[in-house]
Amino acid sequence: MTSKEPSNAPVTVVTGAASGIGLAVATMLRARGDCVVGLDCRPAHDDEGSILACDVTDTASVAAAFLEIDGLDRPLRGLVQCAGITRDGVLWKMDDEAWESVLRVNLTGAFKVLREAIPRMRAAGGGSVVHITSINGVRGKFGQTNYSASKAGLIGLTKSAAREVGAFGIRVNAVAPGLVRTAMTEGLPEEARERALSETVLGRVAEPSDVAAVVCFLLSDAARHVTGVVLNVDGGQDI
Repeated sequence: MTSKEPSNAPVTVVTGAASGIGLAVATMLRARGDCVVGLDCRPAHDDEGSILACDVTDTASVAAAFLEIDGLDRPLRGLVQCAGITRDGVLWKMDDEAWESVLRVNLTGAFKVLREAIPRMRAAGGGSVVHITSINGVRGKFGQTNYSASKAGLIGLTKSAAREVGAFGIRVNAVAPGLVRTAMTEGLPEEARERALSETVLGRVAEPSDVAAVVCFLLSDAARHVTGVVLNVDGGQDI
């Protein structure tokens, strides 16, 4: 926590907070004075805040992280789920581990974290959840059957959860980026990055901060009547 945070600031949990979109979200939220707790399989600590060690695929690890968050004695009002991996390959060459590992992290992990967060948000009187999905969860992508399936499932989780928890004052939305400049996408072949860039109508690749800004909006009271939506942040890549 930073000195900018009021002593009674509610907690926002960000998964996958050590890098990429998750790091950008955590940084932007802290800059506006939020109390942010990051969860990642790569724990760290610096002057900007803490990142707790958490394997989102492991039920006990997720439960332990939330017990530690409970020790802050602050209400949990926000959750941003950025944790995700890729294991690309055409489906007829994809082995079981490549399929199952992506579904475990991207979808099952999101479910396990959400399951811990919802009772705490109910106790706090409401909250806001944002899932980072992908335009490829809507349109599909050659060589990404596992990733696209996991992100499509995350959209279904978002919409169903929004229906289940709206009566408790909890909103659940999703952000669907196109190509974003992160360590994950920098490993893509140059041809694939150029093809994605050519699909955009704005002619640029998104920065993590572009996605983070939309996440911050959905977490804020400015979006208090928005729930169950999937908001593309793709520069027109999927229009």
